Amino acid sequence: MAQNVNEVLQDLKDNDGFVAAAIGHAESGMAMGTLGGGTDFNPEVAIAANSDVIKAKLRAMNALKLKGGIEDVLITLDTQYHLIRPLKANPVVFIYLALERKNANLAMARFKLQQAEDKLEL
Repeated sequence: MAQNVNEVLQDLKDNDGFVAAAIGHAESGMAMGTLGGGTDFNPEVAIAANSDVIKAKLRAMNALKLKGGIEDVLITLDTQYHLIRPLKANPVVFIYLALERKNANLAMARFKLQQAEDKLEL
């Protein structure tokens, strides 16, 4: 279990357009920690649903015999960006970030996700 989940999530809150952030476990679909969201966005549900995204991508990579790991997954919606970053040290654990598209800076968000991964203590 990660030791500094809340600290890492607070750092992600600084992203422009922040909606929610979470750290999840792809095998169980459970959230290890969440921040943000609201009545119309539940980050725990997002973790459960996006666990399937990670597992599907890993299956696809295996079927295609692709080497390496997933750096991040970007899902672009009409009004939001959803970024998913599995940890290199433990790909079953991932960091999830949802941003309002009109205010988001994708390059900065990806950079901050990398920093969050580096900072997260498992």
